[in-house]
Amino acid sequence: MGASELLELLSRALSRVDGGLSLPARLCEASATVLGARSAALTVAPTADDRLTVSTSDGLAARIEGLGEVLGEGPVQLALSEDHIVVSGVDDGRGELDFPVFSHAVGAITGSGTYHAVPMHAGGRVIGVLSLLTSSRVLARGPEDVQFLADTVGLSLLGDLDSLVWAPRAEVHQATGMVTAQLRVPPGDALAVLRAHAYARSTTLDDVADEVVTRRLVFAYDEARVVQSLRTDDP
Repeated sequence: MGASELLELLSRALSRVDGGLSLPARLCEASATVLGARSAALTVAPTADDRLTVSTSDGLAARIEGLGEVLGEGPVQLALSEDHIVVSGVDDGRGELDFPVFSHAVGAITGSGTYHAVPMHAGGRVIGVLSLLTSSRVLARGPEDVQFLADTVGLSLLGDLDSLVWAPRAEVHQATGMVTAQLRVPPGDALAVLRAHAYARSTTLDDVADEVVTRRLVFAYDEARVVQSLRTDDP
């Protein structure tokens, strides 16, 4: 399918989305429609390790993106770091998986399906990922068409950066710095501590970061030099 035809499909899908939604939200829903996905999400990323989910088409997509952020693994991470479309089966208990922990956790939420992570490009570099969950193995369009649409969405997002809410990402950075000081470890290790705590409590990385920043959660070593989390109601 030609570029003009794809753009027309995207424009038609956008026209059917609630005009009161933000541009990222409208692009997210329209992309899911054009590509035949059950759910979709848009993530922007200055670097592979620093990402912000700016829109999800529904609660299902939001939970999946939250899991990927907590675990620090999955198709989105690979698409960002290696700059190619990543297609991964969701865990249905019948075969080997590229991302066992992530796929098992997602499978518990969604059942069987396929997860597609498509890098979005602008200015010759990867700026984020369009994530799509499908019931079948393939999307409604071929890889070249999918990539063209993802890049189109990415360019649109760059033109609307002022609408993106970066506060949660800033708070994660602040919390990482605080844990770095508390445990005297590198930032990467501090972020791993935050992620592990979020996973153990079945919560989000943003929620754990908020607790650390507001001093309701502190990390310290016990006598055996094992990391312990200390909770308080007093900031």
